[in-house]
Amino acid sequence: MIANGNSTEHELRRDLVKFSKWLYRLGFMPGFSGNLSVRISSDLILTTPTGCSKYLLRPEDIVLVDLDGRQIAGSRRPTSEIGIHLAVYQCRSDVKAVVHAHPPLATAFACAGKALDVPLCAEAVMMLGPVPLAPYATTGTEELAASLLSLIPDHTAILMANHGAVAYGHSILDAFLKMETVEHFAQICLVAHQLGSPRPLEGLAIGQLHEARAKYLKNVR
Repeated sequence: MIANGNSTEHELRRDLVKFSKWLYRLGFMPGFSGNLSVRISSDLILTTPTGCSKYLLRPEDIVLVDLDGRQIAGSRRPTSEIGIHLAVYQCRSDVKAVVHAHPPLATAFACAGKALDVPLCAEAVMMLGPVPLAPYATTGTEELAASLLSLIPDHTAILMANHGAVAYGHSILDAFLKMETVEHFAQICLVAHQLGSPRPLEGLAIGQLHEARAKYLKNVR
């Protein structure tokens, strides 16, 4: 099966396994937590299964589902948080991959009820923009996906109150890098506030970064 871009379904399965292991090693997906997916056509996605360590994941464990969440192929069940992924794909036709993880510092901000939306770091403005905080909803429920709907169109990463984070982009690498940047930005925000003198970027600087971001995205796609 030919999937998104020039990658085959087999290659995308291997990518999901590779990035799952990387996220596990970073400490973003301990235990059975976290999940990843890629869009392989307009109405089909590959996703990690439920109840599986991301370190032990194999290509044959990956599950194929449609955009209504119906399982099309695979011997395991899809992640119990498939609703998060479906919400993103249904809202954003440009998105090709989604990562949901529990990076420790970013999750701590989510547990403290704090968004990562103060423009303290040029890299974060370029890569992410503001990272808002979605209201709390129970994991694995329709309410969790619904809590993200108003935020998905205008953001590329979202914190989920008392839960974790979700990031998405034009490839699994892009979604992974955004999740990595969310955690990096959380660390910067924490230390800046501990130092007691955070200095947010202001209008002109932010505008210039947005221009630079637009040029960068044009070159990488």
